[in-house]
Amino acid sequence: MSTLNNKTVLITGGASGIGRLMGKLVLEKGASVLVLWDINKHALEETEKELSSLKKVVKSYVVDISQSNEIQEAAKKTKNEVGAVDVLINNAGIIIGKYFHEHTHENISQTMAVNAAAMMHITLEFLPLMIKQNSGHIVNIASAAGMVGNPRMSVYAASKWAVIGWSDSLRIELEKLGTAVRVTCVTPYYISTGMFEGVKSSFLIPINKPEAAARKIIRGLEKNTLYVRMPLIVYTLQMIKGILPTRWFDFFVGRVLQVYRTMDEFTGRK
Repeated sequence: MSTLNNKTVLITGGASGIGRLMGKLVLEKGASVLVLWDINKHALEETEKELSSLKKVVKSYVVDISQSNEIQEAAKKTKNEVGAVDVLINNAGIIIGKYFHEHTHENISQTMAVNAAAMMHITLEFLPLMIKQNSGHIVNIASAAGMVGNPRMSVYAASKWAVIGWSDSLRIELEKLGTAVRVTCVTPYYISTGMFEGVKSSFLIPINKPEAAARKIIRGLEKNTLYVRMPLIVYTLQMIKGILPTRWFDFFVGRVLQVYRTMDEFTGRK
């Protein structure tokens, strides 16, 4: 089990939602330094002020992670000002929530940049020192959408499939190299934050509550869990998809579980 005591933790998308909640949790569990990256300056300032009341060091940086040059600049500042990062939680993400043909080229590029490429660029900045120190933990927030396609989530799903594939490969590489650096991939169903406003789900698959989701992720980090999935039914998706013919799977997921209708009333964060 990994301890957060006296660790430096960096969370992207840390100014709101589960990023903010996870920030509070890691400080309560003993982290000595919390670094928050987010594009929202006002929300960052509020979160830094709130979490600083826990009498720990909280540093915030305004970063547009869709731009690799901003990632590199922010990483340099972070390393110069707080030193090595022990735990990196790649949490930031966006969703457009349209049918694929309604996307613009900019929508596609931005979604892939924020949700997938940014995680790789950010990790590349902090992983070499983790390997050198032979300690560290990378937590990548993917999605159940990276395991099952869904209408009005095509580009989002593509970005999260990329995260899952990269996380698996990174984990295997680090194990092959014999390092003690861990990788945890998180694949939640919807979480009731503003990001998924308007989403509806059947009683068969409950939407995750932010507080419970944050606690489960941090618990998975502490236990060095390879995958954190929520709710429990998400753990069965790969098996069911591997067993059932595609049309049967579509019927089960789309008609029985009604997953393919969940985005019909999606509005997203205003």
